[in-house]
Amino acid sequence: MQAPQALPQAYPNPAYAQYVWQLYQQPYRSNCNSPYYQPVYPYQPAYPFPFSYERFSSQPEAGMAIKDYGKQPLVINIEKATEQNDTFRTALWTGEHFQVTVMSIPAGSDIGLEVHPHTDQFIRIEAGQGLVQMGKTKDRLDYEVAAAEGDAVMVPAGTWHNVNNTGSAPLKVYVIYAPPQHPFGTVHPTKAAATAAEGMR
Repeated sequence: MQAPQALPQAYPNPAYAQYVWQLYQQPYRSNCNSPYYQPVYPYQPAYPFPFSYERFSSQPEAGMAIKDYGKQPLVINIEKATEQNDTFRTALWTGEHFQVTVMSIPAGSDIGLEVHPHTDQFIRIEAGQGLVQMGKTKDRLDYEVAAAEGDAVMVPAGTWHNVNNTGSAPLKVYVIYAPPQHPFGTVHPTKAAATAAEGMR
């Protein structure tokens, strides 16, 4: 079994409250005519990066493993977890009513044409580019849209769909299934492994 990958977690930023307080104080300090208040632009935060602008900061040295944490409470940096994942598919959180997986699709490959009769699906692209195809039947995928980093794809239950990696680098996505589609703890290192596992179900 493949060893879990390290996953950076989001931690509350102790400086965020102080930063916001100073940010809201700044307009009053700058617009006051009193000689005791002088404009201080450009504004310099009290704490250096990364403890200034972000409410949550990702700290890889205090990382977690990329594995299935359902049904436990969890806060993570989903973008970094998705970009860091190198497996074809790994379940990140499997609950009673939905599931989150991260996927890495090699250049020239695809997720695979499939349909989930009772499961709605959300796909978010965090890195790379691809061609999204959907349709009512397997041989008629009449919905085709090019998608890239930052795009989200909604797949209604009962819709045939596929995502092809049209770039030269891995296509990194995270997927939400409602209800869950894969068994708890699913790890598919490659597409071949995923196909074999699906065939056994």
